[in-house]
Amino acid sequence: MVQDIIIKNGKILDGTGNPYFLADIGITEGMITKISTNIRTELDDTIVLDAKSFVVSPGFIDVHSHADFSLIYDQELECLAQQGITTIVVGNCGNSQAPLNPEKDEYFSKTFEIKGKIPWHTFKVYLDVLENQGSSLNVVPLVGFGIVRRSVLEDSTRSPSKKEIEQMQSYVEEAMQAGAYGFSTGLIYPPQTYAKTQEIIECAKIAGNYGGLYFSHMRNEGNYVLEAIKELIEIVEKSGCRSGQISHIKVAGPLNWGKSVEMLQLIEDANDRGLIIRADQYPYKRGMNSLRDSLPEWAKEGGNEAIILKLQDSKLRERIKEDMEEGFNKSKMSWDKIFIASQRTDKWRDIEGLSISEITKIKQSSSQFDIFCEILIDNQANVEQITEYGHEDDLKTLMKSRFTMIGTDGWSVPMGSGKPHPRFYGTYPRILGKYVREEKTLILEQAIRKMTSFPAQTLGLLDRGLIREGMWADIVIFDPDTIIDRATYTNPHQYPDGIHYV
Repeated sequence: MVQDIIIKNGKILDGTGNPYFLADIGITEGMITKISTNIRTELDDTIVLDAKSFVVSPGFIDVHSHADFSLIYDQELECLAQQGITTIVVGNCGNSQAPLNPEKDEYFSKTFEIKGKIPWHTFKVYLDVLENQGSSLNVVPLVGFGIVRRSVLEDSTRSPSKKEIEQMQSYVEEAMQAGAYGFSTGLIYPPQTYAKTQEIIECAKIAGNYGGLYFSHMRNEGNYVLEAIKELIEIVEKSGCRSGQISHIKVAGPLNWGKSVEMLQLIEDANDRGLIIRADQYPYKRGMNSLRDSLPEWAKEGGNEAIILKLQDSKLRERIKEDMEEGFNKSKMSWDKIFIASQRTDKWRDIEGLSISEITKIKQSSSQFDIFCEILIDNQANVEQITEYGHEDDLKTLMKSRFTMIGTDGWSVPMGSGKPHPRFYGTYPRILGKYVREEKTLILEQAIRKMTSFPAQTLGLLDRGLIREGMWADIVIFDPDTIIDRATYTNPHQYPDGIHYV
């Protein structure tokens, strides 16, 4: 067979975890059609890439992406592709873009600030839209519990009736029939946080009926992280889902540092019982979510408008302050560990990248809490924060586990917009540069497997994740001696070094 592209002289790490071998790779119409030494060029217009001294690996599979936030307006997904990602799993943390109850268009338009007509309601139509517009990356969709629950109960804190459970199940079923790979939850986010375990199990059962997976941003990653892992295992066991995925596994808060060993033992025990429990991780000790997530649970009830009203009520604001101070004391959190990643107003434009403590000093305010409230109010509670929570020892312990793979927990952002988490640009090069080459936490073969065949195997992607004849030619070519992330918290919009072709 004649090849369109030939990659010559590369050190091939095929994704299995085996040592590299030297060979050429022939590609025809996007498929790997030949792996051999000294493949000859038969056409004048064949593209020949010289990979001498470079590693040639399968494309990286981002098993925890939120790029569905960006896919509709940005099909290139440049900051993801530039770090070697060729496949993304979207719909994580319960936040899929479909299904949407057509009877609640007004609610969804208001909640998600959708202008104009909602372009889809069913999961099938959503996938059709993605298929028709195209994407630079392969997309693996999950159906999210958050959107399913909102389609039935909106922001209600109550438990659903039997009929409402059946409604939620019908939404999950439509999504699974349309092509969803599994069911995801984000159990720290309203209204998902109001759901009891059995409610989640009932919805996850439908995904299980279709051989689907269960992905979860667990209910707790700090003081109650062990209990949260036990809940995830229970949901997988009782729902019949093919496997369970702990999203962005971490140990949050100084009081919990060191719990990574106990966490991994719970995972090990569950796998020994015949379950398939996996985890994904990004290589940073800071996380990113909404600033409103720092509020006590009761203060988040009712959505953003209700949050603003509570913050403007002097008595409720004082109660919020007391509850947050109590929470900070218990978790050893402080205002100097909360940084503003992005916000929407001109008034606060100069604060992106700064901590609440730093902003308080700049604004010459006497109250960090008041600054926190003002930022939320002026932005209608739509503010992204970066928080410091982790310890390097736990990060490395979790990274080395045979159950852990890699994910960005990011999406595509316009170059220069805000101060997003550097993981948006640097997750995979950071693993290969810092944690493989420099610190030797992982060996290169092991790291590549965690990025390629391991997530492919978990997801059931039979034609990706390995360099083999007959597989899709999702390929990354990089220099193992120079690959490194360049994105930082103060200057996150920087592409990595050392990746030559994707």
